[in-house]
Amino acid sequence: MSTFQSTIYQPVIGLEIHAQLQTDSKIFASDAVRFGREANTLISPISLGHPGTLPFLNKRVVEYAIKMGIAIGSDINEWQYFDRKNYFYPDLPKGYQITQDKTPICIGGKIKVKLKSEEKFISFHHIHLEEDAGKSMHEGDNPFSFIDYNRAGTPLIEMVTDPTLHSSEEAFALVSEVRKLVRYLGICDGNMEEGSLRADVNISLRPIGTEKLGTKVEIKNMNSIRNIQRAIEFECTRQAAMIDAGETIIQETRTFDAHTGKTSSMRVKETMNDYRYFPEPDLAPLHISQEWINEVRASMPLLPWEQEQELVDQFGLPAYDAHFLADSKEMALYFKEAANFTKAYKALSNWLMGPVKSHMNESLLHIQDFEISPKNLAEIVDLVELGSITHNLAAHQLFPLCLQERSKSPKQLVDENGWALVDNNDELNNFVQEVIQAFPDKVKEYHKGKKGLIALFIGEVMKKSKGKADPKLVNQLVQEALAQ
Repeated sequence: MSTFQSTIYQPVIGLEIHAQLQTDSKIFASDAVRFGREANTLISPISLGHPGTLPFLNKRVVEYAIKMGIAIGSDINEWQYFDRKNYFYPDLPKGYQITQDKTPICIGGKIKVKLKSEEKFISFHHIHLEEDAGKSMHEGDNPFSFIDYNRAGTPLIEMVTDPTLHSSEEAFALVSEVRKLVRYLGICDGNMEEGSLRADVNISLRPIGTEKLGTKVEIKNMNSIRNIQRAIEFECTRQAAMIDAGETIIQETRTFDAHTGKTSSMRVKETMNDYRYFPEPDLAPLHISQEWINEVRASMPLLPWEQEQELVDQFGLPAYDAHFLADSKEMALYFKEAANFTKAYKALSNWLMGPVKSHMNESLLHIQDFEISPKNLAEIVDLVELGSITHNLAAHQLFPLCLQERSKSPKQLVDENGWALVDNNDELNNFVQEVIQAFPDKVKEYHKGKKGLIALFIGEVMKKSKGKADPKLVNQLVQEALAQ
């Protein structure tokens, strides 16, 4: 939720979201793409820009970009040319970056986000392909910087929004949706803490009711959705205070300090002319035929909103459940696999949103690492739904045991531990009578009108049955006994 509130100024925000594509090799070289490897072990003369070397385009990179364009409804450019973006930086080994300036691969497109009070489509200006730079490293008090070129040449798509966002809430929601989408498509792992998804944020303020944009400030390399929101909140407040004080906002690049929650100036913003764009002479024009686009479209998985609708239509789940399950492609697939073994779809969803989610949060696991198979979770669900065990016993005893005893089915564990429900009315009636005789004063109070005491009697009977009695049946038997 946005905390910046003003009756005078409207924030105008645009995002440049960079997603590292999950290819085996780099965009213009055969070097492997891997995170966390020893510095400068995934390099070659091409990625280092040695004289006489020539780049060659990775076809899979183009297909991944087309997938993203199709997913958000972009137009795919039939003919594209790569360009050189010239600037000096220590971790840019060639002294220029190969990118797309005049002919981005995707034009337009939009993504729907869910906000606290509404749903909104956020539009994109374009998506272009480019290569990533290397990484500068600063260790302790060492006065020298070290350069790791492993990342240099890693393929990126840069998704550039139109300047139509007006709050940190919208930015938070959009980056969340983009991360979900790239993971669904299988084109990026979305791990912001590793830098494989990050964003630059452009922010300006203008008087409410006016159309003219203010001077924008760019915050670079944000690799946390929460910090993107924090940075926007701080920057809006900072700019509003400066304007109120009669100070001039300058176009600059700033960085965000997650510890202080503040932005600080890095450099005055370069203009487009400073980059001296010109066509990359070592790469031929790229032609994307309609046939190629159709092939990529045919390989597309269900998109998040399509997955959500299928869970509602095919399994009859409420919209809330479907939204939860479809938030992760792996969670949705787990549910659908488990649904092959049970028809209690709503109960299955409840287990995934309840005990399973709690366990994964506590253990810092993803659903793909969850210890119980879809088939066994479905069996737990059916044991409860068919009345073989109580939900309480299943959640607090059977479920934890299934996490440990993975070679045994839930039914085996129920049988071995004698957890099957006690459905013998004579035995349960004996428990009921024992409890009533043990609490004569409470029985009198119940008869005087304290009907809430029935919970005490039911609880005591459940204790005597060691949790194996059907609570509904116990409730019925207790009421019958107290009515006599």
